[in-house]
Amino acid sequence: MKIIETAIFDALVIEPKVFADKRGFFLETWHLERYRQQANITLPFVQDNHSRSSRGVLRGLHFQKTKPQGKLVRVVRGEVFDVAVDLRRNSPTYGKWHGVWLSEDNHRQLWLPPGLAHGFLVTSESADFEYQCTDYYDPTDEGCLIWNDPDIAVDWPIANPLLSDKDKLGLSFRELNR
Repeated sequence: MKIIETAIFDALVIEPKVFADKRGFFLETWHLERYRQQANITLPFVQDNHSRSSRGVLRGLHFQKTKPQGKLVRVVRGEVFDVAVDLRRNSPTYGKWHGVWLSEDNHRQLWLPPGLAHGFLVTSESADFEYQCTDYYDPTDEGCLIWNDPDIAVDWPIANPLLSDKDKLGLSFRELNR
């Protein structure tokens, strides 16, 4: 597998080795020792999630306030523009964002260490998105950074995404830092 550093400290793009032929393909999406040795992912995964969204849907930018989750994310069907924002106050990349295209064709994964806000925009007709988490989701601990915060200035590939009511109420980076 190939490990690619991102603009965010400890966040990594992972390109698994894909074995493809005329019948289809095979790849490992998780191998404890290999990911520990090559990507330094040492936290255990305790929850797997799968979502399906249609074109133009933007989910995020979500985070857990006091029990941050590390996430290993990938797209099983379709394509998304995936974004992470560093909310770790002691990080050298605090307040920075990084985006990466994830698709069923490129097989890429994104490792998001605990303490990042995360979201994605569906650019295909629909997308199936899977992610493994290092802590359990707690709805009472959830936070949301507004997707179009001018201080973060994510360069989304769409101007008017479809948002949930909850995501429309996301806080600005300044509000989170009060």
